[in-house]
Amino acid sequence: MTQAINIQFTRFSAFYSPLIATIAGGFLQEEGLEPRHSVAPLGKSAIAGLVDGSVQVAQSAPSQGFTPLEKGQQPPVLHFAQINEKDGFFITARKPDSNFTWDKLKSGRILVDHGVQPLAMFKYACLKKGLDWKSLSIVDAGMETMDQAFRDGTGDYIHQQGPAPQQLEHDGVGHVVAALGDAIGPLAFSSLAATREWLATDQAKRFTRAYRKARAWLIATPAAQVAAAEASFFPHIDRAVLTQTIATYQKLGCWTPHVDITRPAFEVTLDVF
Repeated sequence: MTQAINIQFTRFSAFYSPLIATIAGGFLQEEGLEPRHSVAPLGKSAIAGLVDGSVQVAQSAPSQGFTPLEKGQQPPVLHFAQINEKDGFFITARKPDSNFTWDKLKSGRILVDHGVQPLAMFKYACLKKGLDWKSLSIVDAGMETMDQAFRDGTGDYIHQQGPAPQQLEHDGVGHVVAALGDAIGPLAFSSLAATREWLATDQAKRFTRAYRKARAWLIATPAAQVAAAEASFFPHIDRAVLTQTIATYQKLGCWTPHVDITRPAFEVTLDVF
């Protein structure tokens, strides 16, 4: 008998392909699970869905647990597996620059994603590159509107998650010049979260088996084949762009073979925050 499982994303992009592939590749169905996926609505976190029981698995980040911990509270959920072990954001410039160095950001205006974790990571990447982020001309155009703002002529650089930068490049609007994953290195970036109660169930075991298989498939499979499996999830993204994005993340090393959140990776995330 097939059992429904509700999965919610905090953000939806090709960066989260380990979880998307678990759904798109039929791995959950092989375990007798029928996935239903959604994206957390504006103003409500995916964690809230876990707490109220409407969601079984959420795409989140280990740093989500820092706020309750700082208040001396136990986080309401556990982050039980990693999705990405590197930052998946890129810096896109208006013009091609094969000799880009981070200090060039001082010469222009940068649209930076002001989400809590993306902004913290951007600041940390600047630190790693010997750059004082406070000296930069940073623009907050809003996560939902920054892409269009850049297309309309605002800023000289933009900080985004794939496939948005690759789509800008495809459209001739910008040129990817740097990856924050290269600047920062391995860390606990994004994760799968669930309640302690759900993690004790048989459904959790079946989900995790499917996730392990999907992750291994994603790493070993040519990007074009992955893009074909995931294409219906990205109706507004050109297939060539989706393929390029997946290939870039495979090469960047965001999707490592192990699924656990390692202590060394977690320690780097603590340093970032």
